[in-house]
Amino acid sequence: MPFLRPALLAAALSMALPAPHAGARDGGNGVPEAHRFGVIGHSFTRPGDEHFKKALAETSEKSLAFVVVTGIKAAGEPCGDKLYQERHDLIDKARRPVIVLPAGSDWTDCRNSAGRTNAVERLNRMRELFHGEQQSLGAKKLPLTRLSMSPRFRSYAENAHWSVDSVLYATVNLPANNNHYLAAAGRNSEYEDRAVATRFWLNRLFTLARRDKVDAIVLFSEGDLKPLAEQTGLRSLLRRAPVTRDGFAATRNQVQLLAQKFEGKVLLVDSAALPKKAKPAIEWRGNVGHVSVGGEAIEVMVTPGAKALFSLKDAGD
Repeated sequence: MPFLRPALLAAALSMALPAPHAGARDGGNGVPEAHRFGVIGHSFTRPGDEHFKKALAETSEKSLAFVVVTGIKAAGEPCGDKLYQERHDLIDKARRPVIVLPAGSDWTDCRNSAGRTNAVERLNRMRELFHGEQQSLGAKKLPLTRLSMSPRFRSYAENAHWSVDSVLYATVNLPANNNHYLAAAGRNSEYEDRAVATRFWLNRLFTLARRDKVDAIVLFSEGDLKPLAEQTGLRSLLRRAPVTRDGFAATRNQVQLLAQKFEGKVLLVDSAALPKKAKPAIEWRGNVGHVSVGGEAIEVMVTPGAKALFSLKDAGD
């Protein structure tokens, strides 16, 4: 066996660990029982948390396996520790396991007293507060495996994966404002470093999924990758380059390529804004599905063995 440096050996061993599992319940005939999970989209469109409190309370009262929350504050709210702590304490009181996914408004536009960007420091503070443990928030805990367990990517604790029955779930930090890609030269170190971590993370997730022969992978992000709109093959190479670089392009292409080699379903859930009066709906192309939640709270039913593995409704229904 070739010699591996300690850091690489640790990373390789962490790749071999089984995914945290919330229990494979058998509903008879060898088919796992159905389960449900909740998603609260980025509801902080303006200062205040009343809408968020209501959505969190409603999902807490349901028999959900877990709830994913996108974002903890509005862009116009302060970036200070006091608000972060208040939202942390609110989320941690929920009865169901809650996994927090950072939104761009939580950190990308934060500035210090001198008016300079404070984005990375604020994201790191969120990581400490909301992603510091190997488990979810909420009164009932759900064990998580975080990307930060890999020594090379120990900063990226917000990326986590877990399993319920035959489905692998994971969060990916892709903020809505073009993935925090900055057009100004020399200012993209955060974006570039996170892109490397994201590429490693997605490869790892699909490796786990193939190894464990799961029925599906569900990826949660704030930003919309537009996985169903991307042209593939020669036509994509011949298109004119866009005026503004697409900060999601590399990740979108990677997900599409990985999905082609995966036998199960791949569902992407994000908090992109919905058209006026529109409701969240899952759209499929091949084995890749996509749903934007906007600021809605939805409930997703997962029914192994059914024609439609995933179905959804408003969490308030």
